Amino acid sequence: MRYAEIGYPAARTAAPAVEAFFAARPSADEPVAPVPDAATIEAIVDAAFWAGLRQEEGRSPRISLAYLPHSLAGAPLTFAEPIPLDPAALARLAPAVEQPGMHLGVWRQGDELVVWGAARTIPRGCFVLEVVQPGLLVVKHRRGQDVAKFRNVAVLDGDRIRMVDEEGASLPDCPSLVESLLGFYAPADWGDSLNVLVQLAVAMRAHGRGGSLLIVPAEDEAWRESIVRPVRYAVSPRFSALANLVRRQAEGASAPSQDQVVRAVETIAGLTAVDGATILSQDYELLAFGAKIERKRGSDIVERVTLTEPVIGNTPIVLPPAELGGTRHLSAAQFVHDQHGALVLVASQDSAFTVFAWSPCEEMVHAHRVEVLLL
Repeated sequence: MRYAEIGYPAARTAAPAVEAFFAARPSADEPVAPVPDAATIEAIVDAAFWAGLRQEEGRSPRISLAYLPHSLAGAPLTFAEPIPLDPAALARLAPAVEQPGMHLGVWRQGDELVVWGAARTIPRGCFVLEVVQPGLLVVKHRRGQDVAKFRNVAVLDGDRIRMVDEEGASLPDCPSLVESLLGFYAPADWGDSLNVLVQLAVAMRAHGRGGSLLIVPAEDEAWRESIVRPVRYAVSPRFSALANLVRRQAEGASAPSQDQVVRAVETIAGLTAVDGATILSQDYELLAFGAKIERKRGSDIVERVTLTEPVIGNTPIVLPPAELGGTRHLSAAQFVHDQHGALVLVASQDSAFTVFAWSPCEEMVHAHRVEVLLL
């Protein structure tokens, strides 16, 4: 029996909610891609899911599918003969479109969905489905004026469906980083400090080794009370490459290039793969890496944290920090418990990503699970 004949149950379950999201998009002056109906969404998700389980030359395919006619795709690459929307065909095409920003265009030809070609330019609000890894799919759409900015709408991980909650940014004590990831507000310039934190989060998750990044107040040395001394890899003088780039942008000086920022971000994110925590000031100066966190003298052991995830239907729960993960999560919760002005980003080897911040309203550490925003 072929994969397509079995059917992917989560495709049918998620399709109505995804259709409702795209149907509710606000109008825009620029061209907007047509809204796919639930049956179309189900068919695209189903084909992509089974394609992601196949292998071509020993590799699992990574594919991005965009639902739009070629007339709305700028200057696309168009096949002389459209290709059926079939898992085997998608898997064979995957190596040609793995690079970021390339999407296979899907549209109807008669009663059938076909792949008409590939495009880098897609209109605002276009339905995009990305195969991240076998069994893991992300529905997203282009937001704002920047063609490279996308917002996640839904994550399908096997039989688990998570619809991203746009209103999550309005919840009490939601850190600015989470607000920026949600994209609830107008997209910031790439040099904006919040966007730099987003890039750091994405880069930390990308290296796949797990890691912790402590963001501490720039002029307050109290954080040292929560770090074992001596610090294995203290940095002196402070490494200011990223800080200088952000400062140049903020002061209106000659704008640094995107490549310069990416290199600086990846340098710092790479350090988080070293055992221990990387410490960065709120001004983006690197202070240390490989640091060990300890409970501040006289402080209580953190016993409870609030856990939330920016997905529809999520209910905050209070639990012991040890239930969030391993020693990284436990030490991050203790650090924020002792240092209320700090923010801690924790990437797990299993792709989970958590932002720890102090909640004045709840008077406890708040753990925000945000991997659905980073995929």
